[in-house]
Amino acid sequence: MNVIETSLPGVLVLEPRCFHDERGMFFESFNLARMVELGLPTEWKQDNFSLSKKNVIRGIHYQIGEPQGKLVRVVTGAALDVIVDLRRSSPTFGQHTTVELNGDGSRMVWIPVGFGHGFSALTETVGLSYKVTDYYSPKAERTVLWNDPELGIDWKVSTEDAIVSAKDQAGVPFAQAEVFA
Repeated sequence: MNVIETSLPGVLVLEPRCFHDERGMFFESFNLARMVELGLPTEWKQDNFSLSKKNVIRGIHYQIGEPQGKLVRVVTGAALDVIVDLRRSSPTFGQHTTVELNGDGSRMVWIPVGFGHGFSALTETVGLSYKVTDYYSPKAERTVLWNDPELGIDWKVSTEDAIVSAKDQAGVPFAQAEVFA
């Protein structure tokens, strides 16, 4: 497995080895021994799947009190994955990184506790699958405003075309967000 560090400490792009032949391709989507070697979580509480149409923006989500680490992959289509550092003590606090994920490859993103997460759907349909280290908790869930100018995120979707839920439209500006220590 190829491991690529991002500009945010702890956020990693993982690229399992892919084996291609005339039938298609194969890769290990999860290998516990490799997770142990990398120092990543070995206990997962929940697997989630979302299906989105083109120009949907989801996020920026995180949980306080019951935080989640996430292992994210796109199964079909293509998405721009967005990760925001919400750790006040971090030298990269308030910064973000983006990673393009698609169903043609095996790339995954490991997002540790302390980061907000979102994505935009770049193709007609995007199937995004992710493992989390803790259960979903509505009372712990928080949302940072997806288009906060302070964050300056380029979602690769025009503001006019963006399809954003009412919940995400009501996210708080970054400056008012409840963050991690």
